[in-house]
Amino acid sequence: MECLGSGQRSRCAEKAQLVLELRQEHDLSDLLKVAGLARSTFYYQAKVQMADDKHAGLKLRIREIYERHKGRYGYRRVTAELSQAGQAINHKSVQRFMQALGLKSLVRRKKYRSYRGELAHVPNLLERQFRAERPNQKWVTDVTEFNVQGDKLYLSPVMDLYNGEIIAYETQRRPHFQLVGNMLRKALVKLAPLDAPLLHSDQGWHYQMPAYRRQLAARGLTQSMSRKGNCLDNAAMESFFGTLKSEFFHLNKFNSVEQLRDGLRRYIHYYNHQRIKTKLKGLSPVQYRTQPSSA
Repeated sequence: MECLGSGQRSRCAEKAQLVLELRQEHDLSDLLKVAGLARSTFYYQAKVQMADDKHAGLKLRIREIYERHKGRYGYRRVTAELSQAGQAINHKSVQRFMQALGLKSLVRRKKYRSYRGELAHVPNLLERQFRAERPNQKWVTDVTEFNVQGDKLYLSPVMDLYNGEIIAYETQRRPHFQLVGNMLRKALVKLAPLDAPLLHSDQGWHYQMPAYRRQLAARGLTQSMSRKGNCLDNAAMESFFGTLKSEFFHLNKFNSVEQLRDGLRRYIHYYNHQRIKTKLKGLSPVQYRTQPSSA
């Protein structure tokens, strides 16, 4: 058992303090491995060091939420998750505690580049009405590009505007039609027999292809496209790409396209099932869709 003697306890306390000071710059697991501290020992020492602080328990919960979401959460989402767990606290207090603990959201909004094809003329039926009253009423889609050491990967997702859930997606090394065609097939199998959503996109060439439009018509979906040069017409999907790039792509280093592809799979699952949204009453997209009151 670790840290039994007084000398050992002192060394453990020093190591724990050092880990606390460095954990905003380095992964906690790596720090504990280098320091030779068990995770349980580290948290015990952290509690001891905060024993005289009447808010120690709350600060530990705030830190745990922050680390579990890998620094992606700011004070508002931390507050929402605390509230969901039954901890009533004002967001300004959470902001103050996070500042005292040195916990800052690692997310910095960065511009991203969606892949654009040739433009055409198709009616904009969505008309920036990004709210939906029920699942599978309005969908949006687009394509974005990633670059890993000179190698590119393209992502084509489709989002349900009811809760912001990514219904289906496809990744490919080239922006061939198969990228969008496969995404659409994956999305269509998720629909109930009577579901026939509006599907909005930009004016990329993929969405003009006869094969794409035939798939929509065969399943009874209505096609809608943004006006030329109006990226705000597809703002919901643009926003998702911005979040994806800032919370995931720009916070990690990738050695290969396959590593990126696997990371995208894990992040999209996290986004759908765990990442809370304040406009969804502090729930994740899947939690919001499956809660009894949303039926």
